[in-house]
Amino acid sequence: MGQLMPSLTGKRTHAKKLMNKIILADNQAIFRAGTAKILAMEDDFRIIAQCPDSDRLYQALDAFRGVVLMFASTLKTDLKLLMERIASAGSRSIAILENNDSPLPFLAAGVEGLVYRNVSGPAMLDCARRVAGGERFHQTATGALDQIEEDAVGARVRDRLTSKEMKIVALITQGCKNKEIAIKLGTTEQVVKNYLRSVYDKTGVSDRLELALFTMHHKMLAEAAAAVGDLMMQTV
Repeated sequence: MGQLMPSLTGKRTHAKKLMNKIILADNQAIFRAGTAKILAMEDDFRIIAQCPDSDRLYQALDAFRGVVLMFASTLKTDLKLLMERIASAGSRSIAILENNDSPLPFLAAGVEGLVYRNVSGPAMLDCARRVAGGERFHQTATGALDQIEEDAVGARVRDRLTSKEMKIVALITQGCKNKEIAIKLGTTEQVVKNYLRSVYDKTGVSDRLELALFTMHHKMLAEAAAAVGDLMMQTV
């Protein structure tokens, strides 16, 4: 037993040196920030670039080799060209799809990883590790039991929120700060903070980033927030 310990220790030391470099490209700032936060908490990931648009995505691909590119379908990139650039850089790819996106074009283009916006943190990490390790990972869009459960949670939270609280949730997911929310709702920042505390209690989150991610992750709540947001835009 004593002779085995140095070997085991050596393996752990070697494992710690393995670092998966990530380029994160997404035009939805809140989701990009949330994904970066999840990845940054893991010892084996390092985010080397965050890109809000296609131009910066290509610049990052040209600057770094042997990375994992996580890119959102909403960037509307030329998939054929993008995959050629990824291959020439010796890199691999994960596409972040919207719930109504078909995976077929991405599969046909050779994207190694597919996840949807409602992906859980552990599933996202699993996908990133598998793709970085040379495997493929494809999340199904619908039909999963956990998705049904998440919709039920979203529906319960939606029904607990007041009309004013739902408006605040809608504005938070749009990236609005407290001062902007106060102006849009015709109230004060302190009142907005009071409402936010109530929203945090009802959703079980601790800050606005977690609230935005919670909302996007739960379909029923996300749809309600989007509908409220659209209605507010029409009445401006």
